[in-house]
Amino acid sequence: MAGTIDTVICAFPDLYGRLMGKRLDARFFLEDPGHGTHACDYLFTVDMEMEPIDGYGFASWAQGYGDVHLVPDLTTLRQCSWLDRTALVLCDAAVGHDPVRVAPRSLLAAQVERAAEHGYTAKAASELEYFLYRDAFTDAAGRDYRDLTPAGWYVEDYHLLQATRTEDLNGAFRRHLAASGIPVESTKGEWGRGQHELNIAYCDVAGMADRHVLLKHACKEVADQLGASVTFMAKPDTAEAGSSSHLHLSLWRQDVNVFASDETFRHFLGGWMAHAAELMVCWAPTINSYKRYQDQSWAPTALAWSPDNRTAGFRIIGEGPSKRIECRIPGADVNPYLAYAGALAAGLDGIDRGTEPPDPLDGDAYSTSDLPPLPRTLRDAVEAFESSAFARSALGDDVVDHYAHFFRTEVAQYDAVVTDWERRRYFERI
Repeated sequence: MAGTIDTVICAFPDLYGRLMGKRLDARFFLEDPGHGTHACDYLFTVDMEMEPIDGYGFASWAQGYGDVHLVPDLTTLRQCSWLDRTALVLCDAAVGHDPVRVAPRSLLAAQVERAAEHGYTAKAASELEYFLYRDAFTDAAGRDYRDLTPAGWYVEDYHLLQATRTEDLNGAFRRHLAASGIPVESTKGEWGRGQHELNIAYCDVAGMADRHVLLKHACKEVADQLGASVTFMAKPDTAEAGSSSHLHLSLWRQDVNVFASDETFRHFLGGWMAHAAELMVCWAPTINSYKRYQDQSWAPTALAWSPDNRTAGFRIIGEGPSKRIECRIPGADVNPYLAYAGALAAGLDGIDRGTEPPDPLDGDAYSTSDLPPLPRTLRDAVEAFESSAFARSALGDDVVDHYAHFFRTEVAQYDAVVTDWERRRYFERI
């Protein structure tokens, strides 16, 4: 990169999983690459519209909204091929020498450390789905995101013809990600009109969470440059399929996949399933997340596991060194740091306690009536999370209280809004 970079972005994920940060002059950054920069601590207490929300213990008006230190993780430094003369480095948030415990990267790091104490490393992969539109983001916003033109006009799952029509976008995504140090496996058409999936190579779980947020950020910026738009909403349209972010996870000791051992695999799966309902906010963090859980929609509606069965929330794939758990619960709106942290916390607890999973599902989970249900609204999920003794034990009271307040704020803001559905239903006929 010598002589080709004049800007370094210091970035960090906020509670939603959005990248925040600053652009630094490259010469200034190189004077002390490990120093980083500072940002206002209110960034861990704002809502989607960047309004600081009262009620957090971490930062508030009463505390004066001070700074956090953004410490560069130099292993993540990469050139962004889609930006002119620009590199990006992901940062950890700290106050003094202590990590900010509520920061998403810190949350996952704590669970990675816990896995290491057990002698394990975790490897993971995110499969991200998204909808492409031929409308620029500015035009979409000007129309309140209604009546957009999807990049495809019929269900195109695996269709090569429709996929060719979106190669200007998906091809650009693949090439820029690969050129920016994020190994790409494939893209394909999905089950909705203009819906696609992009798969990147698996790696250690913390590295995958970083790749996940960079993938989303890159796709948005590249689409914007090409006069198009992309959304990672879990359910952008009532009439279309939802967009998932299936998580693939396995545990390793040195170079051996310990999931090849049936006992370790069973207990990790048992713990993940046992705590799935109370940690649901880790995999379904928005109001919109829960619109995706519909029967025969490819999204799970109840707790079940099964080998190679796409109706179950937990699908078991591969054998021997490739054996892994695919969790099909998260939507594309997931914050990957929370998602992987929750999975590790629950699974490691299962190993500690020898938790056995239920019997594997045989058949269609949608038509099996006796399966334990998953929370169907964010309100229900927050109540389960906030009252969970396990969540408080595994993540800490301060973390649970912070995120419960964050999710309750989302619920309260939604409850206060008059929707298009209400106007269409009640304006004339009530």
